[in-house]
Amino acid sequence: MQAELYKEYQERVVLALRKSLGYKNILQVPKVDKVVVNTCISAQGSDLKQALEDAKRELSLITGQKPAETKAKKSISNFKLRKGQAIGAKVTLRGDRMYEFLERLIKMALPRIRDFRGVSPKAFDGQGNYTLGVHDQSIFPEVELDKIKHNVGFDVTIVTTAKTNEEAKALLIELGVPFSDKKQLTRTQSQENDK
Repeated sequence: MQAELYKEYQERVVLALRKSLGYKNILQVPKVDKVVVNTCISAQGSDLKQALEDAKRELSLITGQKPAETKAKKSISNFKLRKGQAIGAKVTLRGDRMYEFLERLIKMALPRIRDFRGVSPKAFDGQGNYTLGVHDQSIFPEVELDKIKHNVGFDVTIVTTAKTNEEAKALLIELGVPFSDKKQLTRTQSQENDK
């Protein structure tokens, strides 16, 4: 079964982007290539192993996919870090799972953040990719609040096929990502302007 966000992308977003950005070919229209959800654990000693297992369990609950461990690339004595030590976990989502995760993130998780006024429009990397920091896993409805032992933050990187930040931002706005800048037109306003 296809995700609703993917159907919306095919039926509405592609046409809207072709019209607003002036693409002649449908293959020029940017799309979301993959979503990488990454977390790093700050605990030490025996606590690190338990915190890492909790983070992996919650990451798999949130994304619906088993996470891979990330290891330290070099030793840093001040942080009691050894090269090759497991310090985090990440999941790379593609296809239907990616669109289902994005839909849950945009429509359910982000609005649950206290005093939420939109995500930063400055987190683009120059090549059309966007990274969003989530400070607390409790905004996801899949996580049971009474089972949280460690507060785990995530980085969600949305990798697009867009060549510029402007193209990527236009794509994310059409998909429903709420940016905090005042210049953004909501989808309903832009549809009214088109009429």
